[in-house]
Amino acid sequence: MIFRAATRQDLPAVLALLADEERVVDPASVVVGEAYERAFADIEADPRNEVLVLADGEAVLGCLQLTYIPGLGRGGRERALVEAVRIRADRRGGGLGAELMRLAAERARARGCGLVQLTSGKRRSAAHRFYERLGYARSHEGFKLPLEP
Repeated sequence: MIFRAATRQDLPAVLALLADEERVVDPASVVVGEAYERAFADIEADPRNEVLVLADGEAVLGCLQLTYIPGLGRGGRERALVEAVRIRADRRGGGLGAELMRLAAERARARGCGLVQLTSGKRRSAAHRFYERLGYARSHEGFKLPLEP
């Protein structure tokens, strides 16, 4: 198992993981449109953003995005925001998610971050139990405002 930054070649596999949490989606069936290409290029070019994957050979089994946010709280240290955490549906329950999250926190710690934070949809109770087992606390209520075109 290798934990590494995603490459453009990984983009279909990452999008397949994000497409459906309940089943395995074949990366070959994923259409990588212009908006995804642009978003991935922007992430790659930004030193405060990275998409990370957990891979077994050529197979991408997990992914997440880390965004490093500067701030005045916590002594001026950055915080790491974790988003888009996914483990391939047929590989859940074997510790890959815990390993992915541990490695992400280790990466944030090595960068000097003072906090790792994430949000999770209110209906994702299994994910909430998973994060709590890893030591994440429900410390805040989150709010989102969709900005549709």
